[in-house]
Amino acid sequence: MPLISISSSSSSSSSLLPHHFSAETLISSLVPSPSTRASSLPILRFSRRIVSMAASGPRNPSAAAVSEVVNPPLHPTYDLRAVVALALSEDAGDRGDVTCLATIPIDVKAEATFIAKEDGVIAGISLAEMIFNEVDPSLKVEWSAKDGNYVHKGLQFGKVYGCARNIIVAERVVLNFMQRMSGIATLTKAMSDAAHPACILETRKTAPGLRLVDKWAVLIGGGKNHRLGLFDMVMIKDNHISVAGGVTNALKSVDQFLEQNKLTIPVEVETRTVEEVKEVLQYATENKTALTRIMLDNMVVPLPNGDVDVSMLKDAVRLINGRFETEASGNVTIETVKKIGESGVTYISSGALTHSVKALDISLKIDTELALQVGRRTNRA
Repeated sequence: MPLISISSSSSSSSSLLPHHFSAETLISSLVPSPSTRASSLPILRFSRRIVSMAASGPRNPSAAAVSEVVNPPLHPTYDLRAVVALALSEDAGDRGDVTCLATIPIDVKAEATFIAKEDGVIAGISLAEMIFNEVDPSLKVEWSAKDGNYVHKGLQFGKVYGCARNIIVAERVVLNFMQRMSGIATLTKAMSDAAHPACILETRKTAPGLRLVDKWAVLIGGGKNHRLGLFDMVMIKDNHISVAGGVTNALKSVDQFLEQNKLTIPVEVETRTVEEVKEVLQYATENKTALTRIMLDNMVVPLPNGDVDVSMLKDAVRLINGRFETEASGNVTIETVKKIGESGVTYISSGALTHSVKALDISLKIDTELALQVGRRTNRA
């Protein structure tokens, strides 16, 4: 049975996000400094001893994707704070957490532990701190892992201390973000390792409203970001080419537009055949152009035996001969990316990194020992 302590003083941070909570709520910083733990307030603990966090990082430190802090991509209009606020408001509705209000006294304090329930790359630690800070700035979070570290099933890699109600209010929103981001980072790490020496990129096939979060996870996993949106790169795709009347017309229009508007931004053009690659190169030979990258789309041909034929891709790379960056797109999977990476392309883009992500299973538990017992019973710890 749990040993519960209740303080006679009231808490100013236990509103459980009432109906007036709005997306305009400000968060003091991207990664807030941990609040000082109030030693005078009791902590909800279980009579069985809570297992401590691992003192060091993952058991396989060489498998860490990134060891330093990875900041989110810079975006001129995206408001990460508002996304956090919206996620919390979505959960709170107009009443707040009615279950916590009904079952947990206002002054009960608790300690909860993050547990990895499968192997993978952890991502979203910085974002989790933002969420805890928004729910209750007095919550204290401690980690034994960093964004980009590889964790193993059963590893306890973080703890949060403070008001029990507010930990539980934040729990699902924190885990939803962390599980998705960790899934993206895990697949990105695997794809990046296999693609070397080519660099792996995601695409704009992200969850609506979560693009910056998805692309942040790709960076944590060791990949690089493609364009953030429609504003930061000219990307001439098949539909632009069709409407413009061909590759040459599209490139000419882009060069005129950039010159007229005095813009200096990257330019990429999509090609689908070797003949289109030749047309692009011919245009670039005869004209001053802002072109920086050529996409080689669907030049990876799947074979009946599950393998892929990259001969067309290699021919295109050979033709370009380093004059421009190259990007392979289409039929990119964890099974095919190694062969594609060996073709000589600069980049490999994969929509699957974000549009088909499998979330990494993570939990946040107050009764850690029981959670581990159940996890072992179900082979998830």
